[in-house]
Amino acid sequence: MIDIESKVSLAEGERLRLDLYLIRQLDPSFSRSRLKEGLVLLTCNNKNAKLSSRVKNGDTIHFQWKNPIPSTIKPEEIDLNIVYEDENLMVLNKVQGMVVHPAHGNWSGTLVHALLFHWGREAIQKEANLLDWPEAQKRPGIVHRLDKDTSGLIITAKNTKTEAYLKKQFKKHSVIKQYIAITKGHPPFEKGTIKTQIMRDPNNPQKFIASTDESQGKFAHTDYTCIALYGPYALMKIRIKTGRTHQIRVHMKYINCPILGDPLYGVRDSRFKTATLMLHASKLGIRLPEQKQRSFFKAATPIRFKKVLQVFHKEYERNSMWMKKHKS
Repeated sequence: MIDIESKVSLAEGERLRLDLYLIRQLDPSFSRSRLKEGLVLLTCNNKNAKLSSRVKNGDTIHFQWKNPIPSTIKPEEIDLNIVYEDENLMVLNKVQGMVVHPAHGNWSGTLVHALLFHWGREAIQKEANLLDWPEAQKRPGIVHRLDKDTSGLIITAKNTKTEAYLKKQFKKHSVIKQYIAITKGHPPFEKGTIKTQIMRDPNNPQKFIASTDESQGKFAHTDYTCIALYGPYALMKIRIKTGRTHQIRVHMKYINCPILGDPLYGVRDSRFKTATLMLHASKLGIRLPEQKQRSFFKAATPIRFKKVLQVFHKEYERNSMWMKKHKS
């Protein structure tokens, strides 16, 4: 249980949403949905308040929050598309719509539930070493994540030694993470690099924004290559050096070519009204234990991409020569 009672400290005249103020006080990784799910008590100046309420300097806040994650997570038999597996780790092709670990609105059907079943509860508990079992089961071997609606490659560890080894590579940004995406709009160049800070949107706690202000947020580095142009759309190959929340989605919006089917950062497309997020983690390069060179894994192009590309091939001329398309 978190129990906080404090006075708000803001610049004179500044008014901030209460949920954003609480996130600042707690942890930037907190989301509004997580706050709401575990909320026990919230008052401002001894009056009941909402997370959407705005606070000012000098207000007195009383906040109580209890972690909503169940103390015990039940293993679930869920089919996994396994690309590679050995005694230390597993690489799988995550389907679109699967959440990596339990969170608000997703207390079942997650990758964690599937891993608990696939590896066995006893095996995970044995490899937890000094970790408490209730904590070990919440993120068994999870070393990185993909958004719910992003499909593709994700690597998981079966023991703490391998988990630490893999996490170290992600921390050093030495892992090759390559994606394919279909965007609505063309990037400014055939090949480019985007380097910005990424921070939570002050007007919408569910979203993030890119900023050139180095005092804000966290640094993010994205490289892209435009494979082909189809009418107003583009097929992109993207590599990220960092792994910020929503990084690719935010950076594509930043260069005015949001990902097709993105409900947060895109715009509704009249041609593909039912399109879901067209972002797929297609290639992963990482050193496995006892190996000096990187191993590379690939995930097949999803059906949803193939269907959209079939429409492109019928309705639009493919323009792969950038200078021909943008010579004027």
